[in-house]
Amino acid sequence: MFPNGNQALKNINLEIPTGMFGLLGPNGAGKSTLMRILVALLEPTSGDVNIFGYDLRKQRKEIRGILGYLPQDFRFFAKYKTYEFLDYAARLSGMNNGKQRKQTVDAMLENVGLFDARERYANKLSGGMKRRLGIAQALIHNPKVIIVDEPTTGLDPEERIRFRNLLSEISEKEVIVILSTHIVGDISSACKCMALMNRGEVSFFGTPEEMLKKAEGKVWRIRVSGDELHAIDKLYPVISTIPLGVDWEVQVVADEIRGYEAESCSPNLEHAYVYYMENDLNLWTND
Repeated sequence: MFPNGNQALKNINLEIPTGMFGLLGPNGAGKSTLMRILVALLEPTSGDVNIFGYDLRKQRKEIRGILGYLPQDFRFFAKYKTYEFLDYAARLSGMNNGKQRKQTVDAMLENVGLFDARERYANKLSGGMKRRLGIAQALIHNPKVIIVDEPTTGLDPEERIRFRNLLSEISEKEVIVILSTHIVGDISSACKCMALMNRGEVSFFGTPEEMLKKAEGKVWRIRVSGDELHAIDKLYPVISTIPLGVDWEVQVVADEIRGYEAESCSPNLEHAYVYYMENDLNLWTND
């Protein structure tokens, strides 16, 4: 609850299984607030949170001991080299044996593909390498729950795929990986279970396949002239536009198409997400 009376989260009821769990929603949906509550940085004003048998209100220290967290805006100390930063994170997690800590740090740097950059200052790494170092510090103490907030924002396609693959490998080790994002592709390629959040509430909970079913028969390919392109945008949510000489091929989501010759095509999760936001949540508005 904010001081002005607005609720950041409302009626959240989730049971998250092991493996990769996707938390999808537009910016401002309440995802980051939920993440901060789960990692014990914010205290909920009501309700209960139970993580592997620990009560968040009464056992915050114990919960922090089994959690790994990579926030959206993760910062590095300028004076630390890559291996020094990870060593510092390991010491904070309670790893006091120097020899064991060095072996663990070196192994983790190898796992995330940063061993060759171990002597480079952490704040001088590329965006993708910083994300990988961020996940390394979240994993250094072998947590049971790993929470990552918008981890692929700003990464190039190659680094985004590499990061998603890394998270997928981690999720196979009987841990919970919660991936909070507004990028649909991150969910469709990695998560077996997902929730859609909007305006502080969970609007959908299930598998990506279940959400896909909502868009079956609702995705259309239309060929229009340049003059018609703006009119189509006013009528339907447009997913993509591809130039075809003087014409355009437009993909839209809708129950039916009127006034244009349209061909039905198979949906992907992005289509389903847009269709769900438009029809079930009534969020799509045409200017």
